Amino acid sequence: MNIIGYSKALYTTWIYYSPERILFDAGECVSTLMNNKIYAIKHIFLSHGHVDHISGLWSLINTRNNAMGDRGKDLNIYYPKGNKGIEEYLSFIMKVNSDLRFNLNIFPVEDGDEILLRDSKQNKKFIKVFKVKHTQSEKSVGFHIYEVRKKLKEEFKNLSQDEITQLARQFGSEYITESYNSKILTFSGDTYLLKKEDVEDTEMLIHECTFLDKKDRKYNNHATIEDIVELIKGTKVKKLILYHISGRYLRKIDSIISKYKKELENVDVYYIKPDKLFKL
Repeated sequence: MNIIGYSKALYTTWIYYSPERILFDAGECVSTLMNNKIYAIKHIFLSHGHVDHISGLWSLINTRNNAMGDRGKDLNIYYPKGNKGIEEYLSFIMKVNSDLRFNLNIFPVEDGDEILLRDSKQNKKFIKVFKVKHTQSEKSVGFHIYEVRKKLKEEFKNLSQDEITQLARQFGSEYITESYNSKILTFSGDTYLLKKEDVEDTEMLIHECTFLDKKDRKYNNHATIEDIVELIKGTKVKKLILYHISGRYLRKIDSIISKYKKELENVDVYYIKPDKLFKL
């Protein structure tokens, strides 16, 4: 299981990506539903400061501080620089938890910032922050996870496997390969719709999908399933996870989304039901 999450538009949103111990947003009930898994969290990335995306922070921090789990691990929180709502809330949490028994590190981030997740000889991954369109009064961002991978240099691609093996033995693998950044996951945060350049080369897209019928959207601050489907056509997206779905669609969500799955034959489509804990 790589991803668990719970999301219902207006009420709460949080998504945990276990390979990198990342929690995207921290809405209400995150501690209750994650239970002891909250001790595994290393990084919390907040997309914006609306209450349904940050209200679970206080409980999460307090529980880690007072329960019997491992309190020795640092917890890092990243939020959009200049977001006053998040800054005020974090300041309050720090005041009422002045006796924290673990290191709580808080970092403001902005468009283009990169945060290293791991860096070993075999595996290097990092987060890249990007700006998204949500509401005019709210500073909002999304997050890409990149993995540094290696590929064969262009000048060696016409060689046989035996010739490539011989070069690697003679000069080393670094001689015949080059590094590149592969975008393995994109988390949209709340947004009207991501840009094509933000999603065209990602493997997994986690995109908010508040509306399953475009006619229900009154303001340009949340996404519709119609727009998302059009957005990812012709991209490299292999897995699509829709979240932040309005509770108004609860009884017909399966039938609505099944129609759109047919338009995305080469994409595995998943969705977080507004009343269910999601596991993948």
